[in-house]
Amino acid sequence: MDDMPRPRPPFLQRHTTRHGRTVWYVRIGKCPLVRIRGDFGSPEFMAAYEAAVRGERPPVRSARAGTLAWLAERYRETPAWRDLSLATRRQRENILKHALKSAGAEPYVAVTEHAIVAGRDRRTASQGRHFIDTMRGLFAWAKEAGFVDVNPAASVKYPIAKKTQGFPAWTEDDLASYEARWPLGTKERVWLAVLLYTGLRRGDAVRIGRQHVRNGVASLRTEKTDTDVHIPILPELAAALAAGPTGELAFICGATGKPLTKESFGNMFSAACRAAGVQKSAHGVRKAGATRAANNGATVAQLEAIFGWAGGRMASLYTKSADRARLAREAIGKLANDGGTSMVLPGHSVRAAGEKDQ
Repeated sequence: MDDMPRPRPPFLQRHTTRHGRTVWYVRIGKCPLVRIRGDFGSPEFMAAYEAAVRGERPPVRSARAGTLAWLAERYRETPAWRDLSLATRRQRENILKHALKSAGAEPYVAVTEHAIVAGRDRRTASQGRHFIDTMRGLFAWAKEAGFVDVNPAASVKYPIAKKTQGFPAWTEDDLASYEARWPLGTKERVWLAVLLYTGLRRGDAVRIGRQHVRNGVASLRTEKTDTDVHIPILPELAAALAAGPTGELAFICGATGKPLTKESFGNMFSAACRAAGVQKSAHGVRKAGATRAANNGATVAQLEAIFGWAGGRMASLYTKSADRARLAREAIGKLANDGGTSMVLPGHSVRAAGEKDQ
């Protein structure tokens, strides 16, 4: 696929700091510069850009000094916060929003381990884990900065979650049903092709576009693990993108051609799946891609390169499953009994021990 540069939106200026960091501003005429935060092209970035163009300014901080809300504001201004991946910041921002709604006006020095445990226990196991991670990060920075002497979340244990199989993987029949319902030339077909032939998570799938493709390879940094991935554009994906429709800023788009947030896309993709008779999710497509790759002989290292995993744990789940299937096919003949079998096949009779073929 040809290189596809992205045009810069109007009024947007790129500046480079003395530390070499790229920062973006909106300036209309002789108006003051307005800082635009977030990764360039991300939904967060575009929302801030559009607000700045409309003349809307970020809200002025109003938290009282010494409160938990004030501490959270200071935390968001630090490299400790900015160095988190975009997906992690979004997740923790949501946790902070709910925590500050109930306790934001309380003194941050009054937050104890008991309070963290109580907050954990009010949540589901998954939410409780994210809550602990968020509070640990906040107070680890606060301790390092000298605001507190002890991190109250440091020794709080994670809740024990029930083991589940997670999102079910799509089968080849599921993929065939979806493709039959949504042929080439529909946006719904583009959605599936991007998910299946890139292996990207939903949050990255809605970001990838022409600007990421060079010499037939799409390269981007994943939002969840902050890992660089390089994905060749397969012929199947190229065909779906050529048939379209796609957006200017991202391959995946809605009815108006504009990019979608991962939440909106998740809802719309679920509706498309139901219309095709598939009762599964976008994450299940990622699992189907990993299963296909493993069954076709992909190694742990190759799976990690495609899917942005690290440490070998996730990739090995797929390679082990593929290896078991391969070994079973190779070894099944070893179950045969050279002296005969007790199973009577259609059109055959049981041969007595020692009886010779006529």
